[in-house]
Amino acid sequence: MSSKMTVKIDAFPESAFRYLGYDAIVCVDVICATTTAVTAVAQDRQVFPVASVEDAFAVAGRLENPLLAGEVKGIQPAGFEIAGPAALAARADTDRPMVLASSSGTQLIVNSNQRDSGDGAAVYVACLRNMNATVRALASRYRRVVLLGAGTQGEFRCEDQMGTAWIGNKLLDHGFEPEDESTAQLIERWSHADVSLVGWGNSADELRRTNQLDDLAFVMEHVDDLDVVCRYQQEELFRERPRPAAVPAVAAPSYVGGLAVVQNPVQV
Repeated sequence: MSSKMTVKIDAFPESAFRYLGYDAIVCVDVICATTTAVTAVAQDRQVFPVASVEDAFAVAGRLENPLLAGEVKGIQPAGFEIAGPAALAARADTDRPMVLASSSGTQLIVNSNQRDSGDGAAVYVACLRNMNATVRALASRYRRVVLLGAGTQGEFRCEDQMGTAWIGNKLLDHGFEPEDESTAQLIERWSHADVSLVGWGNSADELRRTNQLDDLAFVMEHVDDLDVVCRYQQEELFRERPRPAAVPAVAAPSYVGGLAVVQNPVQV
């Protein structure tokens, strides 16, 4: 097996099917699905991403007192309580499970996890809030990683190019290499961009048109402020805990003249 560690960047929900054989898939939808999802996981909520509004109501029907959250083309669907992360962060009802739907971000998450047997790619959810935590988890466990931006209406939007490039650049610092030239160019172009550029894209314009300025401000003001690794498995997001450090084995003592003698003691 090759010792080389590689990272690939791509976009759009339908692209996920091409990467199910990778070690790990990271889903990024900065405005706003994965920012909302990571914020909810940090609240210790149960979180259920779904591919459509119809699926949201179906899943909600199986839950007790669910919170429906999300947007489709920038508009909060009828029957949903909140659209994005700003309203979610202000809520105290963290015991309520959240069902999350969006134009493309939640579709990307669902598409990435087509094999629950454990043999497919591990699926992570990231945004600007939990980049370093996600990178540490990836670098310690996997050798072939793909970062997928959600994209919207056929466009790999600037905030997702930035988010995947920032994560990709951090992986390079951990010994990863770009898998192809397009990944290398995207990292080079976006990895040092200022977060203010998020406010210039089409997604930001949609938030302005729908009067969701609080969500836009929230995204831009919360960068790497959460030590949360967000994993998706069996239809639910959960907070992945750090693996415990291995404890060195200590040789069992033998007894000589009633005194315990340890062969080759280990310093701990």
